[in-house]
Amino acid sequence: MKNKVINTIIKYKLIESGDKIVLGVSGGPDSISMLNILNEIKEELNFDIYVAHINHMIRKEADEDERYVQKYCEKNNIQFFVKRADVEQIAKAKKLGTEETGRKIRYDFFEEVLQKVDANKIAIAHNKNDKIETIIMNLLRGSSVSGLKGIEPKRDNKYIRPLIECERQEIEQYCEENKLEPRIDKTNFENDYTRNKIRNIVIPYIKKEFNPNIIETIDRLSQVATEESSYIELQAKEVYNKLLIQETENQIILNLKEFNKQNKVIKSRIILLAVKKINGGTQGIEKIHIEDIIKLYNNNIGNKYLTPNKYIKFSIKNKKIYINKI
Repeated sequence: MKNKVINTIIKYKLIESGDKIVLGVSGGPDSISMLNILNEIKEELNFDIYVAHINHMIRKEADEDERYVQKYCEKNNIQFFVKRADVEQIAKAKKLGTEETGRKIRYDFFEEVLQKVDANKIAIAHNKNDKIETIIMNLLRGSSVSGLKGIEPKRDNKYIRPLIECERQEIEQYCEENKLEPRIDKTNFENDYTRNKIRNIVIPYIKKEFNPNIIETIDRLSQVATEESSYIELQAKEVYNKLLIQETENQIILNLKEFNKQNKVIKSRIILLAVKKINGGTQGIEKIHIEDIIKLYNNNIGNKYLTPNKYIKFSIKNKKIYINKI
């Protein structure tokens, strides 16, 4: 598995000489395998690692998980950072889901550590099974072709996933062979969340009744979708640059007439590209929102506007498209 991770790193240019990488480590099989492998190859590939651990304070074993990761880091002389956050209480106060809140706290903390140690990358231990589960979740939500890409090996040249081509079974075997004795989150076996239902019910059923190689099959579909999506994205960027009138941190102005001349696929990609530039991501922008925005611009009547979420506003004024951060 170590060689597979090295090949993934080389294939997608995840790590370069001189990189300083913050590793998100929970102590579970995936993250402790990633930590162990990157720790073994850091001198060979010339990069530094730092470990960031979030204690979500949800499970009674959370403190033991923290000590387990800390002990590994002390033994291997790796700088260790920890944050304790009562995720359930924070989620309740903000009226958000526990999963969503936990994810935001984690990524905010990873960014905080990145700044503190002057690092340039964050490594997340998503594996191939996680990727396939994400694709199935996207399909159930009515995703576009982009959703078939699943979890990408690298995002924004900052977030890297060295284990993305490793299956969960390989990771568990690696832990056993290397006597890592990872921490096991028992909530992964509870079917309270959609992802757990897909992991524990849907995929095993498909494997048994239809296709024992479903992980590989969907992964091949993902590769095709990624290649085609990347090509469309390049085309959309070219058109976006032609339509662009003004771009600041909080506002984008585009040529309305030229926008309306474009194919619907390109229009959709331009909207997503603009949202990503303004918000840093496209979470919360669904297909129905994009269709409504395209209709708004096609109708081109008066000073109408749309706010698909509380962060961004799409409007028309003086025959121009305005996309504003709220």
